[in-house]
Amino acid sequence: MSTAFFVTGTDTDVGKTTIAAGLLRAARLAGLSTAAVKPLASGCEPSAEGLRNSDALALLAECSLPLSYAQVNPFAFAPAIAPHLAAREAGVKLEVVALASAVQAVLDQRADFTLVEGAGGWRVPLGDQATLADLPITLDLPVILVVGVRLGCINHAVLTAEAIARDGLRLAGWVANVIDPQTSRLEDNLRTLTERLTAPCLGQVPRLEQASAAAVARYLDLSLLGLNSVTAEV
Repeated sequence: MSTAFFVTGTDTDVGKTTIAAGLLRAARLAGLSTAAVKPLASGCEPSAEGLRNSDALALLAECSLPLSYAQVNPFAFAPAIAPHLAAREAGVKLEVVALASAVQAVLDQRADFTLVEGAGGWRVPLGDQATLADLPITLDLPVILVVGVRLGCINHAVLTAEAIARDGLRLAGWVANVIDPQTSRLEDNLRTLTERLTAPCLGQVPRLEQASAAAVARYLDLSLLGLNSVTAEV
């Protein structure tokens, strides 16, 4: 059975890719085939092969299926700015149907475990009035929320969870990624998040000196996603 999830975060720079790579590594360690897509990325660096995004490369490294870079990151832009602004400067119109088509091509590979990573938070703008949230809505993907644990994260997490539910999608799980280990009352904050978010916590990842996929995977529990039961049929 093939399962897929959309990975979003409470904000920019909360460790979505770090957690997504850890989830993919955990899936591989469990004997599952893996694939990933980061359909939209800004802040890409030029290379002999074209623009390359470090986050997309990290995801590609954890894919067991032989995907090309273009499949993992079909829309790549150089400026490290909001993706819709980067696309506008490049003369590219971001449309949900084009993003969905690119993602569906990877979903059609039928990996056991596929992750689609968003950009920034839940309401990142695309063209016109569309947002990146329209992508998982179109593909009917359950969502994994990465909570960057720092001051203010409870409000951001609850608001994001409410928006996901309001958009008709299921919050399949969330991960506490401690990006500020000096957060006052850290354990109390983690406890409050657990109380306020109805989905299961897939793990609490401490601040790691080397946040490799293998290191992060040790803190994650994929069984809470019910991979042996129906999640997202694609």
